[in-house]
Amino acid sequence: MTNNTHAFITGGGSGIGLGVARAFVAGGGRVTLCGRNADKLTNAANTLGDHADVAAADVADEDGLQAALEAANHRQPLTSVVANAGTGGAGLLTETSLDDWNDVLRTNLTGSFLTFKHGGRLLAENGGGTMCAVSSIAGSHTHRFMHAYTASKAGLNMLVRNAADEMGALGVRVNAVAPGIVETDLSTVLQETEAVNHDYWQNMPLGRRGTTDDIGEAVHFLCGPLSTWITGVVLPVDGGHHLRRGPNIDGLLSPFMDLPPASAPVTSSAPVTSSDPVV
Repeated sequence: MTNNTHAFITGGGSGIGLGVARAFVAGGGRVTLCGRNADKLTNAANTLGDHADVAAADVADEDGLQAALEAANHRQPLTSVVANAGTGGAGLLTETSLDDWNDVLRTNLTGSFLTFKHGGRLLAENGGGTMCAVSSIAGSHTHRFMHAYTASKAGLNMLVRNAADEMGALGVRVNAVAPGIVETDLSTVLQETEAVNHDYWQNMPLGRRGTTDDIGEAVHFLCGPLSTWITGVVLPVDGGHHLRRGPNIDGLLSPFMDLPPASAPVTSSAPVTSSDPVV
């Protein structure tokens, strides 16, 4: 089965990006995998058969990204653009360097903005299409010590909503998925820290980590014909994690640094009283 869909996927060489690509290809579409490592992209494309092309580009390099999008669109008109490229980090707010802060915002937020800017223009010229971002539960729930990451994903969520509001009249729908913890190379350190891994499990009603195919299928749905009246949505795909709280990653960082306590110390054991009536 083939169709005329063509998705440009940033961060497409592994993890969630490759899961998204598999979903599009399984549905009969074509994909262009974008990333910084050409060899990694080629290896990923080889797993998808003859339905995949590659485009080496950094999402924060506007000229390079624009050229990659236009080349892909020239091969076959784009119908979907997926802003998946991302990075992260953790540490004390008071010890975070400006370079570390900028590195995360540069990829996660600025890179997505540039993907939407140039991808959205091409989709509008093609008569319409879909864009989807890969956000995170960290865009709506605090993740202590992951301030740059949470800020980038919260900003991405609003970028998605604003882009959807602006571009609907041009025939372009814009949505996002917000994964919880997914089994990827990027999350390995979280999964291998026993206390952190256990904390994640306790906060997922469905009781398992996600897979890249879970996220890929959700993105494919938001870009496909079954969601043609959906735009501006940030869809949690997290086993229900969004119903509870963000993760406690103290067990990951505590061997390397002194962490502030999670809560302020109790200063009095006296009960709080009030003369005001309870209403």
